[in-house]
Amino acid sequence: MAIFNYKGLDKSGKEVKGTLSADNLTASKTRAKAMGIMLIEINEQTSSSMKKNAAGINFGNSVSIADLSLMTRQLATLLKAKIQVVEAFTALVDQTDNPRLKITLSEIRQKVNEGSSLAKALSDYPKIFDNVYVNMVDAGETSGTLEVVLLKLADFTESQLQLKNKIKGAMTYPVVMMAAGSLMIGIIFVVVIPKITKIFVSMKKELPIQTKICIWISNFLLNYWWAVIIGSVASVIFTKRYIKTENGRSQFDSLVLRLPIVGEIITMINVSRFCSTLATLLLSGVPILASMKIVANLVSNVHMKKAVDEARISISEGSSITGPLIKSQLFPSMVTHMIKLGEKSGELEPMLKIVSENYENQVNTKLSGLTSVLEPIMMIIMGMVVAFIVFSVVVPLIDANSLHK
Repeated sequence: MAIFNYKGLDKSGKEVKGTLSADNLTASKTRAKAMGIMLIEINEQTSSSMKKNAAGINFGNSVSIADLSLMTRQLATLLKAKIQVVEAFTALVDQTDNPRLKITLSEIRQKVNEGSSLAKALSDYPKIFDNVYVNMVDAGETSGTLEVVLLKLADFTESQLQLKNKIKGAMTYPVVMMAAGSLMIGIIFVVVIPKITKIFVSMKKELPIQTKICIWISNFLLNYWWAVIIGSVASVIFTKRYIKTENGRSQFDSLVLRLPIVGEIITMINVSRFCSTLATLLLSGVPILASMKIVANLVSNVHMKKAVDEARISISEGSSITGPLIKSQLFPSMVTHMIKLGEKSGELEPMLKIVSENYENQVNTKLSGLTSVLEPIMMIIMGMVVAFIVFSVVVPLIDANSLHK
């Protein structure tokens, strides 16, 4: 079955638009007629046709983690109820509200119905289903435990969504506070300082150095505001492009790991992601070498990713997984120690789960405390800037007042 967009007139002559599913164009027209709609236009909707809207804006990846997680759990439930894959996807197409996901599921259902494996069909949509998702589904199909694997995938995507939301929640207040503070200081320099400058000029008196600096900043912002905007935008673009280069990304990731608080949180997130994903893949029946290759792609820091790649090579040569991790000095000793114990005892997956849960809890604690740490720091910085401005303005005025006396 496919998804069709239609435009037509209902029985009252009112124009209506909508979507319907049918096996082909002829069947879609028949179904529309049965609904009492006189068609003006009807077209099959495909995932490629949704990539751009009428204005040409790209919407290549409009499926959220929440949508994907819900769909995965629904599919697992349907398969657990012994419903065939094609029928399960038919139900998912009807239940899904996200337009892009609805069309993608319809196309996957068609491919599976034509004989393709589910993993192969999913791999045709890498912007929605990543390597971890596809490889786990492939392992589930091979081992005959697809519904179990899908439940683990749903749990995994939900945990990733929760972490993403916590990071956003922790950073929202500081970002808003910084924006509001910057706006307030900008208004002082652009509106207030120029008016006070006129008073200083009329005084015809040598001004303190801090007052001169304050006036210079004000004049610069008034006269060269366009340069500030262009410079800021250019700096952001240049920085982003430089970070995308191999050398730039290496330097940036190295700097991030050395930052206080932030570096520790980034390390914890990558360790938690490494351990939880590797455990999930191994428990789903994916071979360890393939699992390590997938996990390496999920580690965001290039230096930690390199350590994981070296660990995979070490395993392929018959050595321990922990050697390269210890050598990198990026993975905490507790993590490498527990992984080493798991290897020796043959209980690697449970050990990885324990480490993952431990670091997830630590990340949650750190993120919860991040706002309370950043708030006073930002208050102190903004307070110092405001104090500098006030001091720059008040001192000359006091001097002038004392001269009049």
